[in-house]
Amino acid sequence: MHVANIRAHQNKHTVHTTLGELIATISDIAFEYAAGKEEAYEIARLVLVRMLKGTSPRSKIVDGRVPTGKYLH
Repeated sequence: MHVANIRAHQNKHTVHTTLGELIATISDIAFEYAAGKEEAYEIARLVLVRMLKGTSPRSKIVDGRVPTGKYLH
C-alpha cells in the first residue's frame, strides 16, 4: 500500500511502533493475565490474529483454531 493511502486510512488513535515492540507488549500483557505459559501464548496469538485480520478485511488469515469465546468478554 502506498504511504499516502496508509495515511488516508489512519485515525486519530494512531500509535507509531515497530512490529517487534508490538508483539513484545502484547506478550507481556498476556503473561500478566494468563494462568500459564501456554495460555499466555494463545492469548497473544489471538490478539495478533485479530489485529492483523482487522488491517485487511479481505484477508483469510484466521483459521478455525481461534477460540473466540474463551478470552473475549
